[in-house]
Amino acid sequence: MAQSYVQVTTTTDSRPEAAELAKSAVAERLAACAQLVGPIASTYWWEGEIESAEEWMVVFKTTADHFDELASLITDGHSYDTPEIIATPVVAGSMDYLAWVAEQTEPDPDEDNDIDEDADLADA
Repeated sequence: MAQSYVQVTTTTDSRPEAAELAKSAVAERLAACAQLVGPIASTYWWEGEIESAEEWMVVFKTTADHFDELASLITDGHSYDTPEIIATPVVAGSMDYLAWVAEQTEPDPDEDNDIDEDADLADA
């Protein structure tokens, strides 16, 4: 069966938390790439009231096979009681890019999953 790909999104209330979720997912090879977008303005229902907040969005590029593990990582590292975790299927895309996503999300037995400490996304 052919590989399936998804973009997974979540939002959080701070850039440092968004950056940590992105970094963790890439370090664990659950996502080939994670992009931070923000700040964004969100309006939503919460506990019977309409709320508005400034948030940061994280968009993860991964394979469908990694969704459950990525969703667990997001849930475990997230400060929200009910974090947004939405997977959108990729129905078409550059074959070279999708091959890269698949390659980057495969475990590398020679790699120890450490990310360069100088590449701190939270300070970017």
